[in-house]
Order: sequence, then C-alpha cells, then structure tokens
Amino acid sequence: MKFITTELPGVVVIEPQVFADERGWFMESFNQQRFADGLASLGLPLPRPFVQDNESQSRRGVLRGLHYQLPPHPQGKLVRVTQGAVFDVAVDLRRGSPHFGRWVGVELSAANRRQL
Repeated sequence: MKFITTELPGVVVIEPQVFADERGWFMESFNQQRFADGLASLGLPLPRPFVQDNESQSRRGVLRGLHYQLPPHPQGKLVRVTQGAVFDVAVDLRRGSPHFGRWVGVELSAANRRQL
C-alpha cells in the first residue's frame, strides 16, 4: 500500500497494491498493521480500532451529505468506490485549527482503486 499525504494534515490517499493476471485481480483493501505502519511513516498517529464497515450505493448526480462526529464519539472514515467514480472531499471543520475551512478533493474510482 502506498500512503500519500494531502494538503490537510491527517487526510491521506491510499493506493493499494493490486495483483492482476488473466483471471482478474486481487487487492488487500485493509490491513491493520499496514495501515499503522503507513500512517507512522507519515508521522501520523495510529488509527482508532476499525470497528464498523458500511457500504452505500448512489445514483448518478447524487450529492452525499457532510458527515462528522464531535468528541467524545469521533469516528475516522475510510472511503473507497467499487463501481463508477466519485469526487470525495474532506473539510477541516475544527474551530481553532490552522487549517479551518480548508478542503481537499480526490477522485476515487473503481478504476484507480484509491481510498481516502
């Protein structure tokens, strides 16, 4: 897995390693140790335990809402696309943050297999 920093600290693009042959392809979409090692290599803290996995499907042109959690129940997100493509945006909503109001957008698609 390749971990790529963005303009927002803590927001990372993840490019999994894909193994393809004439039968199709295989990739590891999540591995706790690889995630911990990848984040540590960027100087980022270890993620909270991965405890929930959700999946949604949207029709073309749908805009999904902005989701965030406040302490004491913060929640990390790992977003990927299995069919089609989306433009995923992360926004710093933390008042007092030096990056407050800044955002970063990344195209996630079934073809590029990126995760954010």
